[in-house]
Amino acid sequence: MTAAPSPLDLVVTGRAARFMGRVFPCTLGRRGVTDAKCEGDGATPRGVHGVIGLLYRPDRVARGALPGWARPMGLWDIWSDDPRDPDYNLYLQGPDHPFRHERLRRADPLYDVVLLSDWNWPRAVRGAGSAIFVHGWRAPGHPTAGCIGLPPPALRWIAGRLRHRSRLIVR
Repeated sequence: MTAAPSPLDLVVTGRAARFMGRVFPCTLGRRGVTDAKCEGDGATPRGVHGVIGLLYRPDRVARGALPGWARPMGLWDIWSDDPRDPDYNLYLQGPDHPFRHERLRRADPLYDVVLLSDWNWPRAVRGAGSAIFVHGWRAPGHPTAGCIGLPPPALRWIAGRLRHRSRLIVR
């Protein structure tokens, strides 16, 4: 049985996310929420997920605004999203990764701050979905590929108050 949500959990219900008594608008995957996540399906996985990391763009986000365990994003940071990759659904580094992957350091501001979830991690089931993040949104109501999108100021506010015991709960 999973413990009831605490104020330190980010609870996502429909188009709203709740954290520390505040409610923020959010966006989900273009296919809504699912109990049967598959790679590339465009759905956000329902459930209770751990927050396993916090990455940020050091050229765009002040270090002091984030908890001490936040990690600056490097030029060649990537996330494998190819089920054929032995490192599927893992954070990697390197400009010449031979499998399909997502570059974390993007030209747009979507990944200026990224909360990493433990969806299908660390021992990933191939094809069960990868890279379920909480990141900045493109625009209000604009869906993600399966992640949770938040307005950048809200995401930074939340990221600055996260604790290791915080969870991502998608209902």
